[in-house]
Amino acid sequence: MPDVAREQDRLFEEAMSSYGGALERLARAYEADAEVLRDLLQEIHIALWRSFASFDNRCSMRTWVYRVAHNVAASHVDKQVRARNRVFVSLDDLEGRADERVGVADTEQRHALRQLYAMIQELKPLDRQVMLAYLEGMDAASTAEITGLSAGHVATKIHRIKSALGARFREGGNREE
Repeated sequence: MPDVAREQDRLFEEAMSSYGGALERLARAYEADAEVLRDLLQEIHIALWRSFASFDNRCSMRTWVYRVAHNVAASHVDKQVRARNRVFVSLDDLEGRADERVGVADTEQRHALRQLYAMIQELKPLDRQVMLAYLEGMDAASTAEITGLSAGHVATKIHRIKSALGARFREGGNREE
C-alpha cells in the first residue's frame, strides 16, 4: 500500500476514533429518516476518507472533520430540498411555528431530544450548521473557521438561534400531544 493511502487510512481511523459519535449526531440532526440517515453517514465517511488525501495540517483535524461533514450534510440538504420542494423557515418565523412532526416519545428526555432535533432540522442550512457546532462544544472561532463567518457573527447567530429554539421548545412543551 503506498504511503499516501496508508496515511489517509491512519488519519481516517484517528478521525473516526475521535469524532465518530459527533458525526453520527451531526448526521442525525440533518436527517430524520433512518435509511437516508445511514446513507448520509456513509457519504460523510467516504468524503472524509477521500479528503485526507489532501489534508495538510493547516487547520486542526477537528476543524477539517467538521468542515467536510458539514459540507456533505449541506449538499445532502440541498438535494433533499430540490427533491421535495421543502421550505425552510427563517429565524424570524421559527418562534411562531408549532412543531407538528414530533410524536409521543418513550420518555420526557427522549421526547425533548426528538423535539429539539426536529426544530434544528427545520433551520436553514447555515443556521443548522452553526447550532450543531455549538451543540458539539465548538467555540465561535472554530465555528467561524468552518462556516466562513466571523466569530462575532457566529456568536450572534448562536444567541438568536438559542433564543428562538428555547421559546419554541417552551411553547411545544406546553401543548398536549
